[in-house]
Amino acid sequence: MYPTSSSSRPRDLLVWQHAATHLRAGQPVTLLCVLSSHGSSPGRQGFKMSVAPDGTAGSIGGGIMEHKFVDLAWAKQREADSAVVLRPQIHRREAPTDRSGMICSGEQVVLLFPLKPTDLPAVEACQRALTEFSASSFRLSDAGLQVVPAPGQASAFQYREGSDWSYEERLGFRDQVTIVGGGHVALALSRVLATLDFELTVLDDRPGLNTLEENPYAHHKRTVPYDTLAREVASGPNQFIVIMTFGYRPDEVALRQLLSHEVKYLGLMGSKAKIKELMASMRAAGYSEAQLARVHAPIGLPIQSRTPEEIAISVAAELIRVRNSA
Repeated sequence: MYPTSSSSRPRDLLVWQHAATHLRAGQPVTLLCVLSSHGSSPGRQGFKMSVAPDGTAGSIGGGIMEHKFVDLAWAKQREADSAVVLRPQIHRREAPTDRSGMICSGEQVVLLFPLKPTDLPAVEACQRALTEFSASSFRLSDAGLQVVPAPGQASAFQYREGSDWSYEERLGFRDQVTIVGGGHVALALSRVLATLDFELTVLDDRPGLNTLEENPYAHHKRTVPYDTLAREVASGPNQFIVIMTFGYRPDEVALRQLLSHEVKYLGLMGSKAKIKELMASMRAAGYSEAQLARVHAPIGLPIQSRTPEEIAISVAAELIRVRNSA
């Protein structure tokens, strides 16, 4: 089931749509892409733009650096210059070469890649992969733009430097969030996460639950018994799990099912009193302190949140902190 909310789209979908539209119209299009980034760079690895004569889509980080590359793309389009440009950008005033004009102290490598009419099928394949959630990657090199299958554990980004450079990026969302429990807080959290580049699944065991059925932000929604969650929920280094069911007992059933999952984040919503009692029950059932220490509970940053919307902000902030940690 796919979302109706435009904010739930993969961030790069507009870039590929923009490029495809202009290639079909026979107009020149240039792809700008950040191939690597270190330190305080305005654009992180994977940021990209489509530049056409009448406008742009996406961003490589903004500021004077982006402005320069857009101007360069337009100049090369006017001159019908199809040469690829790979350019380091150093964001320090004292750098002897490759100064970007910014002073935020980081570094990045930016690719300027003029797309050819023959690249249209690959651009359209990128577009389809993003809308259909297929496991694909795109690859850029001097050989052109290619779309290739992506194994389940493929890295999000792969950049090889040098004269035989290549860049490969997994299409779609790098990180996936599964919310167990489809109530009002899940709906509010879905609304926030839809803006944060997470692929979002919401599960509940109550058939016909209105807050699940009417959730326009989730990419996937399913009604499943909580005692089957071990096989329903994926594990992996880019998986985040948030448990927020309607009560103590379903919370414990869900936690027992998912505690052994190797994931980036496992969180449980509840008051301190409820969490204390639930953890005591888990210890009595034989779960170790090491296992229970993996659980973020109570969930969210401590900002005295009370409403579903405030709780959603606190949980989303915690997910961002975990995602961006080393």
